[in-house]
Amino acid sequence: MANAQGPQGAALPGEPQVTPRRLIAFFALIFGMFMAILDIQIVSSSLSEIQAGLSASADEVSWVQTAYLIAEVVMIPLSGFLARALSTRYLFAASAAGFTLASLLCATATSIEQMIVYRAFQGFIGGGMIPTAFAAAYTIFPKRHQGPVMALVGLVVTLAPTVGPTVGGYLTELFSWHWLFLVNIVPGIAATLLCWFLVDFDTPDFSLLRKFDVAGLAGMAVMLGSIEYVLEEGAKDDWFQSATISFLTFAAVLGGILFFWRAFRAEQPVVDLNAYRDRNFAVGSMLTFMLGTVLYGLTYLYPLFLAQVRGFNSLEIGETVFVTGATMFLAAPVVGVLARRVDPRLVVGTGFLFLIISCLELLPITKDWGFWELLAPQVLRGAALMLCMVPINVVSLGTLPPSQLKNASGLFNLMRNLGGAVGLAVIVTTLNGRWDLHMERLREQVTWARPSVVDTLNSLTAGFAAQLGPAGELAATKELALMVRQQALVMAFADVFLLVTVFLSFAAFLVLLVRKPAGAAAAPSH
Repeated sequence: MANAQGPQGAALPGEPQVTPRRLIAFFALIFGMFMAILDIQIVSSSLSEIQAGLSASADEVSWVQTAYLIAEVVMIPLSGFLARALSTRYLFAASAAGFTLASLLCATATSIEQMIVYRAFQGFIGGGMIPTAFAAAYTIFPKRHQGPVMALVGLVVTLAPTVGPTVGGYLTELFSWHWLFLVNIVPGIAATLLCWFLVDFDTPDFSLLRKFDVAGLAGMAVMLGSIEYVLEEGAKDDWFQSATISFLTFAAVLGGILFFWRAFRAEQPVVDLNAYRDRNFAVGSMLTFMLGTVLYGLTYLYPLFLAQVRGFNSLEIGETVFVTGATMFLAAPVVGVLARRVDPRLVVGTGFLFLIISCLELLPITKDWGFWELLAPQVLRGAALMLCMVPINVVSLGTLPPSQLKNASGLFNLMRNLGGAVGLAVIVTTLNGRWDLHMERLREQVTWARPSVVDTLNSLTAGFAAQLGPAGELAATKELALMVRQQALVMAFADVFLLVTVFLSFAAFLVLLVRKPAGAAAAPSH
C-alpha cells in the first residue's frame, strides 16, 4: 500500500495517512464484517441438523435465522449514531467481543428457546460491525484508492452470504452444527484485540449519549423489526390471513410514523436522514436495495432447486454454488481497477447486463440441471455482482462529507438487508403460487385420455410390479404424481427467474440517474 502516498512518497495535501498500523486495523474490521454477514446464511444449509440436535419443530427452527435478521436490521442503522458517540474503536471492539461471546453461547445452547435468544443477541451486536467497517474504508484511505479498497469491501459483502451455505454445509458434514458458531471464536477474539489496540482514526463524543433519542429508537426498532418479521414469515403464514402478520404490519406503520417524526424533530436523531439529500447516495441506496433482492434471492433459489429437485445434500449443494463465490474472488481485483479508471455508471450498467443475461440463461431450466448446466449463469452472476457492488459503493458514499459517513453507512447497509428481505418474500410467495398453478394445469393434462400418460403409467407399473407385486400399481401411481409435482416445481423456478429478469431490466434504468462523481474516486490513478 505504499502507493497510498504521493509520487514523491509523501501523502498528498489533505489526504489521510495510510500506515501499517491502520492497514492491519482495517483488515481486522473487514474480517469482523465478514463474520457478521456470513452468519446470516451459514445456518441456512444446516437447519435440519440444528432442528434434530435441539428437538425443535420446523416452525421453531426457522427462528434461528429470523431472530438474527430482525435483531441485525435494527442495529445496522443505529450503529451510525453509536459510532459517532463511542468511536470506531469502542463500538467495533464491543461488537466483536459480544459477537464472539454470542457465538459461544449458540454453540452451547441446549434448547431451541436458548438458541433463538442467543442468535438475536448475536445478530444485534454483530450488526454494529458491518457499517462501522464500511465507513472506516472511507476514513483510512485517500479517495483515489477507494476503487480497489471498495472492491475488497464489496467482495466481503457479496461473498459472505454467497459462500455461507457452502461453509455451513462443510462444517456440519465434517464436524457438527455446533461448529457453525465455534468457528467464530478465535477470529472474533483476534478482531477484538486488533481493533482495541490498533484503531485510532477517530475519537468518541460521549456528549451525544446525553441527547440519545429513546423514542426514535423505539419507533425504529418496532418499524424495522415488524417489517423484517412480516417479510420473513408472511409467505409461510399466508400473509394477511394471519392475525400476527396483520398486527405487526399495523405496528410497523405506527413505529414508522414515530421514527420519522423524531428523525426530523429530535436534536440528535437516532438516524440522520440528511444524507438522502445527496442524489448519488439516494439513487445508490435504491440500487443497493435492488441488488440485495438479487444477492439474497438467488443465493436462496440455487440451493433450494438443488435440494428439492435434484435431492442434493448440503455438501453437494455447497460444492455446486461455490462457483459464484470463486468468480467474485477472481473478479475483485479487476473490478477494483475498473472502478478507478472507468466511468462507474458504465461499470454498473455492464454489471446489470450480466445479471440479466445470467437469469435469462436459467429460463430453460429442467429437472436434470446440475453443476455444469448452472456453471455459466453462476460465473456471470459472480462477475456481475462485483461489477455492480463496487462502483455503487464508491458513488454512493465516496462523495459524502466525513461527518455523514458513519450514519450514511448504516443506512446504506440497511437498504441492502431490507432488499434481501423483500426479495426473499416476493420470491417465496411467487414460487409457491406458481407451483400450485402449474400443478393444477399439469393434473388437468394427466388423464386416461392421453396415450402418453397411459404408456408412462404402464411402464412404471411394470417396473414396480417386479419388486412389489400387486402393490406395484399403487406405487406407480404415486411415482407419476411425484413426477408431476417435480415438473410443476421446475416450471415455477423458471417463472421466478423470469420475474427476476424483468425486475433487473427495470432496475438497470436507475443507473441513468447516477451523476458521474467528480474527483479522483472515478479517475485514473496518479
